[in-house]
Amino acid sequence: MKRRTVVVVGAGPAGLAAADGALAAGADVVLIDSADRPGGQYHRMLPQAYEARAPEAVQHGYSAFEKRVRRVLGHPRCSWWAGAEVWALERTDGAEAEAGTRPLATAHPEPATTAHPEPPATAPAEPAGARRTGPPTAPPRPEHAPPLKVHVLTPAPEPGAPRRRHVLEPDALVIATGAHDRVLPFPGWELPGVVTAGAAQALAKGERLAIGDRVVVAGTGPFLLPVAVSLLEAGSTVTEVVEAAGRARAARGWLDRPWELAAQGGKGGELAGLTGALARHRVPYRFGRAVVAARGDGRVEEVVTAAVRADWSVVPGTGRTTAVDALCVGHGFTPRLELAVAAGCALRPGPSGAPADVFVDVDDEQATSVPGVFACGEITGIAGAPAARTEGALAGWLAGGGSPYARPVAALRRSRDQGRAFARRLARAHPVGAEWHGWLRPDTVVCRCEETDFASVCAAAGDPASGEARVAKLATRAGLGPCQGRVCGPTVAELRHRLGAGEHPVDPAGHPVDPAGPGPHHRPVAVPIRLGELARPPEPPAGEHPEQPHRPAQSYLPVEESGP
Repeated sequence: MKRRTVVVVGAGPAGLAAADGALAAGADVVLIDSADRPGGQYHRMLPQAYEARAPEAVQHGYSAFEKRVRRVLGHPRCSWWAGAEVWALERTDGAEAEAGTRPLATAHPEPATTAHPEPPATAPAEPAGARRTGPPTAPPRPEHAPPLKVHVLTPAPEPGAPRRRHVLEPDALVIATGAHDRVLPFPGWELPGVVTAGAAQALAKGERLAIGDRVVVAGTGPFLLPVAVSLLEAGSTVTEVVEAAGRARAARGWLDRPWELAAQGGKGGELAGLTGALARHRVPYRFGRAVVAARGDGRVEEVVTAAVRADWSVVPGTGRTTAVDALCVGHGFTPRLELAVAAGCALRPGPSGAPADVFVDVDDEQATSVPGVFACGEITGIAGAPAARTEGALAGWLAGGGSPYARPVAALRRSRDQGRAFARRLARAHPVGAEWHGWLRPDTVVCRCEETDFASVCAAAGDPASGEARVAKLATRAGLGPCQGRVCGPTVAELRHRLGAGEHPVDPAGHPVDPAGPGPHHRPVAVPIRLGELARPPEPPAGEHPEQPHRPAQSYLPVEESGP
């Protein structure tokens, strides 16, 4: 019997756990990530060339992460494709395979088995002898369900050469692409020295670089805490942390149904550690304030903060100026939905109900609406790394053919549901206020790539000829720059909605458009690809060529610690 093959896209906490779970279920796994090392943004690692003496510094849960990395990347049934990117998904619907493609299972012709030499700590155990612990909410999927081709670019074999193109046809696909920062615009946010919270933490974790000497951290959500502490550990002076949510609103959101917090004991300890670090450095944490402007001659030199109401409208007369040389801002996260949308996965509205606030809709088994396609992590909801790991373990196990009746699956489901409850709590405590656009001036840049200002967006929203989103995009050029709307897309969509444009959108045939549709997340080409690369025929999977550097690439591990 042929073993199932599973492709996992993304090697952050969710993707790494999914690969672990699929291996535990006995599947062959291809783990793909655009970075050179696994971990995603949460466990961003220093480059191997740095030969760090203390790689665990500025990390949380490093020991468990390292064990999982060694277990997954050292597994003989795992192919680790570092520096690779999935640029498109193709729905074949029974069509003939494209020339040059080959089912991944041919790379591993050994007899099928469900044995795993070292079951992962948080992944389900073997199904042998397992008893049904509860009724699954969906029947087991067929062995070879997904009619999808996964188009992948792998690094060029030498500088200047085109990247290699491959087409994979797995039995199951797990999408764990995570999320990126969301930053609301304000006057001066385009100045050098203004960075996202995620970028600041990435520099601190991945390069041990501080973004500045005097830094204000602003925005909303608990992510501001680890970012501020990372900056302190990197050598910055954090003058203050500015949280837009009011103290009472945040307390109500977090303390409602307190018994549910019992399942988040680990987060309590982490919170205590972070707040203790801020206290030791005497960093004030101010609720109910927001950065409403940044100023400077050529780069940021000062920020203006003001008290804001529950809807984030500014309280007159409360402005205060603070001298800085860097500003770190984060207003939550936007899920990376390009591949899920390309696969045809159904989406669901997020907590705010805003047009761009959508996530992948999954069932009780992390399965999407597309057979054989699973989703986990921040693309299904923002709940933190522990919840992402749980979802990943569950998705990987079931994608790999693991039994839905196995005893550990029930525990994973309970943990996953607790994570979803935590996501709802997080959304209630730190919602984005509806009146944030009151910070904007007509000349405030909304799309940084194309320098589209707020006045242009307003003009397009009020013009009947630009009522359709695609026409407005061409008229304002917002979203046509290098980021392809990843930064400004949700903002522009929300502004247009609040300005009355597209309030009842219809398609060209006059049918209502699904409010939970892909919106700004629809990108047929997920990452840039050169025409020359596109014209080249796809090559067989890189994992079949031992001379290629992609499999396995666990050489960053110390030699004495490598191995199964």
